[in-house]
This record gives sequence, C-alpha cells and structure tokens, in this order.
Amino acid sequence: MALPKIAPYPLPTAEELPVPKGTWMLEASRAALLIHDMQNYFVNIFTPDAAPITPATANIVKLAACARARGIPVFYTAQNGDQDRRDRGLQADLWGPGMTSAPEHQAIIPELLPESIDFVLVKHRYSAFQRSNLETMMRARGRDQLIVTGIYAHIGCMMTAAEAFQRDIEAFFAADALADFSRDQHDMAIAWVAGRCGIPMTTDSILERLAATGA
Repeated sequence: MALPKIAPYPLPTAEELPVPKGTWMLEASRAALLIHDMQNYFVNIFTPDAAPITPATANIVKLAACARARGIPVFYTAQNGDQDRRDRGLQADLWGPGMTSAPEHQAIIPELLPESIDFVLVKHRYSAFQRSNLETMMRARGRDQLIVTGIYAHIGCMMTAAEAFQRDIEAFFAADALADFSRDQHDMAIAWVAGRCGIPMTTDSILERLAATGA
C-alpha cells in the first residue's frame, strides 16, 4: 500500500482537546522533545502550504527553539532509505518498500534540520523506542517526560506515546504540532492517547509550561 495523498484539514484547537485520564504536569527539567519522522518522503504527501502540515511544522519549530534554549534534549527519528527487506520486516507487507536513500526522500525537511546538540535516532518500527536507545539517552539525562510531535499522529506518534507509558515515561501529545492522514484519524489519535497513556496539549500550553517551570 502506497502512502495516500492528504487533503487539507484544520488542526485541533485547545477547546477541542479531550480531557485526559492522567493528571501529569509537564516540567522543563524532566522533559525531552521528540520530532517524529519529519522526512521529505512522509511530508510530501501533504498538500503543500496548507494545514495541517504548514502550521504543524511551524509549531514544531517553536517547540524545538524553546527546548534548545532551555537545555531540553531534542530527539529526532528518521528512517533509512533502501531498507533491506529483512530489516524492514512486516512494514513492507503493509507499506511496501518505503523510501529510497535519495535526499528528496530521506532528508529531514529544511525547516526542521537538526542542530549539532540534537540527537537523530534511526527509526525501525512505528514506535520511536523500538530498536533505539531513546529511553537510555533520556534516563541518562534525567528525563522521564516526552513531548511527542511530528507525523503521523495515529501511527508512529500514537504508538510512541503508548510505549512511553509502558516504560513509565509520561507522554505529552502536542496536538497542533502533529499531522495525520485526515482530521478524523488525528482526532482519534488524540482521544486514544488522552484516555490511555498521555496528555494532549497545544503548542501554546506546552510553551507556557516550559517557561513557567524552566530555569
């Protein structure tokens, strides 16, 4: 199955977010930021210069700048192109061979290029924790909260939030710094996380919390 072309849709607002089951509070000293799969291959299926991808990207840029300014670790996930079928595993059955190693596929989009202080993890499966040292690197830095941004909300982002919960890492789902195949799937991911494993927040509310609890 090839990736679908994604029609524009508006991002959710603060008033539209569900009330989460959890009561965790984001703290700058405990947080890490995840920028999930913002590579050309995945981004290019969105309608350019339109919501959700354009405002979601702008919100990720704001969160990354705030995180770096406050000493919050910034982690990226990025898949390798031209994956061996044995390494790609069952993903090949659902999504085909995936991206090539050409820059027009594999590169992270220009607006979100990692900086020298950031960490880029090779992505192997839906969850950013699978076959990576994300948890180890977070624990080594005293981080047990993860702000999840990127694409796609109902696939890798949701699965990462669920696995964070199972590793006793509090997940904060940046609802308007995510994008998805459709608004229905975007909303489903937010509702699922809110009821089971994380805290949906807007970019503005995350920035306010980081400012209030940072040094």
